[in-house]
Formats: sequence, C-alpha cells, structure tokens
Amino acid sequence: MLTGKQKRFLRSEAHHLTPIFQVGKGGVNENMIKQIGEALEARELIKISVLQNCEEDKDTVAEQLVKGTRAELVQVIGHTIVLYKKSKENQQIKLP
Repeated sequence: MLTGKQKRFLRSEAHHLTPIFQVGKGGVNENMIKQIGEALEARELIKISVLQNCEEDKDTVAEQLVKGTRAELVQVIGHTIVLYKKSKENQQIKLP
C-alpha cells in the first residue's frame, strides 16, 4: 500500500509520461492485463488511457487492471489511469 507522500511523488514522476495503452470498446481482457503486467515489470510506472467509446466506467476499468496486474493505483484523472508496480528485476524508481 502506498502512502500519500509516495503517491504524490509517483504522480509527479508520471506527469511527463504518455499513455502506452488504450482501453476501448472491448474493455479489459486477459491479453491486455498480461501485456500491462509485462510493461509494469519493465517500466514500473505507466499511464493508460480510457477511450470515450469504452462501455465501462473509468473507475471500474482501473479496479479491474489493479486486480489483474496486482499493481498499485496511483491516480485516476480525467480518462487517464496511472499504475505503479515495483519491478522484481530492474527497480528504477526509489520511493520516498
């Protein structure tokens, strides 16, 4: 579980990132969760964009992604979700 200070730090780190995944009409599926999990292992911090044609609510999408990837939800702002998961092999981000 992340503290408020750690979330604030991660939000500042994620500010300059561009979303690398988009959730659209199909919603969240197993393949997407697997790919996001691999991206989290490589990068630790990613942004995911929820498109307007997505049939599910952005908070529901965020909950599904967190549960599927076992990541930490940093922020849901607008249609963007920020996820963090500590990498097992190549840890890059040092949390305060």
